[in-house]
Amino acid sequence: MQKTDEVKVMRDPIHGYIHVDEQVIWDCINAKEFQRLRRIHQLGGDFQVYHTAEHTRFSHSLGVYEIVRRMVGEIPHLKESLNEYEKVTAMLAGLLHDIGHGPFSHAFEGISALKHEEYTVKIILENSEIHHILEAVDPNLPKDVASIITYQHPKECMNQLVSGQLDADRMDYLLRDAYFTGTSYGNFDLERILRTIRMVDGRIVVKESGIHSVEDYIMARYHMYWQVYLHPVARSYEALLTVLFKRLKDLYRIDTSICEAVPMFAPFLSGEAASIEALYELDEAAALYGLSCLIKWKDDIAKDLSYRILNRKLFEYKTIRNSEDDKDIISEVEKLGYNPEYYVFHDAVSQTPYSPYARNENGHNIWVLEKDGSVVELSKASDIVKALTNADLKEEKKVYYPVEHLVL
Repeated sequence: MQKTDEVKVMRDPIHGYIHVDEQVIWDCINAKEFQRLRRIHQLGGDFQVYHTAEHTRFSHSLGVYEIVRRMVGEIPHLKESLNEYEKVTAMLAGLLHDIGHGPFSHAFEGISALKHEEYTVKIILENSEIHHILEAVDPNLPKDVASIITYQHPKECMNQLVSGQLDADRMDYLLRDAYFTGTSYGNFDLERILRTIRMVDGRIVVKESGIHSVEDYIMARYHMYWQVYLHPVARSYEALLTVLFKRLKDLYRIDTSICEAVPMFAPFLSGEAASIEALYELDEAAALYGLSCLIKWKDDIAKDLSYRILNRKLFEYKTIRNSEDDKDIISEVEKLGYNPEYYVFHDAVSQTPYSPYARNENGHNIWVLEKDGSVVELSKASDIVKALTNADLKEEKKVYYPVEHLVL
């Protein structure tokens, strides 16, 4: 693997510095698909609550890369078990894991036929600057990077680095999102966790002496989800985006002239998978411009919803306890002159901060190395985590709706 002429360093408020000394990493950072992440916010509607939460997928992706770089270079047994090619492959997976994200974080998936993970793999494997950079280094490199992101690499430890339950992705976004939202919920001792990680029988484990730091990490996930990621005001913003995208798709089926009004959304309205070039062109700047165009368009519903999104005229919300609550809200919305299909949004959210593999088929367990050399699953070694995993699933059901009629 070719090295850069000198170590490139970028200042970062979470990690101090991001260090790059692999030429392929530096080339990928400068590729247009990665630079696009500067124009994609990390969080969806959270900036409507926490006004400083304006950080990007670009900075988060660099942070994930930096944690992976440290893990493959510092963790005993892991650094010895991976060759140089595998280390760079893991670092690339950390760097590129979010390359397929659309605008408005996960709310965009309401209009897209593909999830961001699928677009990420397409960008890595198909005709893109990123693909050509990787392929020029080794024809197998795009496939090997994608295999880590899709949890299919033959080496379990490689998957755990980016796609496990104690992975570089989660560790960076908790710390970064806590920092930029100005909250303390997401803070935990990253240094202590990295110092107590080991590798046993091909998988990543945490020494028993580091279990308290892992417990803090699990609790950070729990509190960040309920206080930040699932905040009802942020969800209200995302609800507006979801119903707007639904309206645009419905309009497309009866009047394709909508494509002329908002050409940036047009490739995503048919229900077919849009190209990776169409995704590249739809960053948040383009999407917000599209909303400003819709305010001047002929459809009253699209006009109203776009105005609400751009000017923070968000839906109110109420916890639903029975069907009568729902009927009352629908009736009030109709009295305001709105169509409940687009102006009543039901939202049920739940979150588990940690799920043992038996209960979460998509995840990897966190393993603890005990003093006698045995390896046990985290909830068997921690009373705190055991209590969380055995507790009833916390779920909230809310309905979002307008309480006033806007005159535009």
